Amino acid sequence: MSDYDAVIAGGGMVGATLANLLAVALPELRVAVVEGRQPESMPAADAEWSNRVSAVSGASRHILHAAGAWQGIDPARLSPYRRMVVWDSSGAADSESSLRFDSAELGVSELGHIVENRSIQAGLFGALARCSQIEWLCPDRVEAFDAEASQVIVSLSRNNTISTRLLVGADGANSSVRRIAGIEVRHRDYHQHALVATVATERDHAQTAWQRFLPEGPLAFLPLADGRCSIVWSTTPAAAESLLQCSEEEFIAALQKASDSILGSIVGVSNRASFPLRALHARRYTGKRLALIGDAAHAVHPMAGQGVNLGFLDAAALAEVLAESLERGGDPGDSRPLRRYERWRKGENLAMAGSIDLLHRLFSAQAKPLGRLRATGLGLVDKSALIKRFFMLRATGVGGDLPRWARNDPGANDQVRNGRGNGVN
Repeated sequence: MSDYDAVIAGGGMVGATLANLLAVALPELRVAVVEGRQPESMPAADAEWSNRVSAVSGASRHILHAAGAWQGIDPARLSPYRRMVVWDSSGAADSESSLRFDSAELGVSELGHIVENRSIQAGLFGALARCSQIEWLCPDRVEAFDAEASQVIVSLSRNNTISTRLLVGADGANSSVRRIAGIEVRHRDYHQHALVATVATERDHAQTAWQRFLPEGPLAFLPLADGRCSIVWSTTPAAAESLLQCSEEEFIAALQKASDSILGSIVGVSNRASFPLRALHARRYTGKRLALIGDAAHAVHPMAGQGVNLGFLDAAALAEVLAESLERGGDPGDSRPLRRYERWRKGENLAMAGSIDLLHRLFSAQAKPLGRLRATGLGLVDKSALIKRFFMLRATGVGGDLPRWARNDPGANDQVRNGRGNGVN
C-alpha cells in the first residue's frame, strides 16, 4: 500500500488549490504537498502592498472559493475591477480607437479582482491547515522518482523516500518533476522583462484596469483596494535594468510619459522589481502515474493576465476527473482520467497561448502603418458587440470548456457533502 494517494510537488497557488479541491471532493484521499518554502501569513489590512499581484478572473474566484481560500482573504485586500481600457500608443485612451470592457455589458458586478499573490497563498494555506488528510512536507523538494506499475517511489531532498499512486508536478516553470520525467517543452523568449511596482496617482483609478501598448511592450495599471495601482511594465531587458537603477524622480518621469498621464501625475512609487518573460508549453501534460499543472505545463506572457488563471483551471479540471474516476472505484494514477485531463486542458491552454502570442507579435511590431492598423482594429472590436463579448468572456475566464467549480455549478456543492465544509456556500 502506498504512503499517499497523491503527492503534489509544489505548494504554490496552483498546487495548494489542487490539494484543497481534492480534500473537498475526496475527503478519504491521503494527500501530501511537498514545498520548499513556508508561505507568508495573511497581510494585515494596513500592511504595505506587495508588488506581485494577480488579476483573478470570475472563474478562478469560484475555484478559490470552492477550495476554501477566498473566504479567508481580508476583503480590505481585494480590489474588484469593473472596467478595462486598452489602447495603442499610436492612439489615445479616450479615442474611438480604444477598446473598452465594462462588467455591466456581461450583467456581472465585476470583471475580476486584483489580489496579492501572498494573500491567495495565505488563504490556501489556511484551508490546508484545517484539513487533517493533507500532509504539508516543508521545507522539502522532489529530487528523483521512479514510476512503477502500481505506485511512484519519490525521493525527497531531506533523505526520505515516500510512495504515492499519483505524482503531480505543480513546481513552476523550472519544474524538476517535468525535467526528471524527461518531458520536452517548447520555449519562447520574449526578450522582455516585466517591471512591477505600486504607484499612487493624482486621479482615482475608478476600479478600471488600464493597459497601453507601447512599442517595447505593454504597460498595465491594475487597481488596488487602497486607491493606488500595481503596475506591470513589459519592456526590453536593458530598459528594465535602467528603470530599476534610476532615481525615483527619473522613474516617475519615465512612467508618466509611458502611461500618457492616463491617471494624472504619478505622486508616489514603491520599491521596484523585475523578472524575465518567457513562454513555454510542455509537449505532454501526463506520464506514467504523473500529471503536470500550472506553470509546470505552460507559461504565457502576462499581457492578458491569464497565467495563474489557466493554472487554477488545470487544478479544477484534474480534481474533477480524478473525483469522477475514484467514485467509480478507479485508481488516481490510472492513465484514462489523466489522458482525459490532458486532452481537456491542453487544447484550452494552447488556444489561449496562441492568442496571447499573436497579440504580442501584433503589438510589438513597430512599423507605423501597423500602429494605425492596430488602433483601427481595437476600435472595430469595441464597436462589434459579438466579437467584444467573445473577448470579454475569455478575459473574465467564463468562456471555453470550464470545470464545474469554475462555473460555480450548484452541482459542485455536492462534492463537499463529506468534506470539511469550507467549500462553496
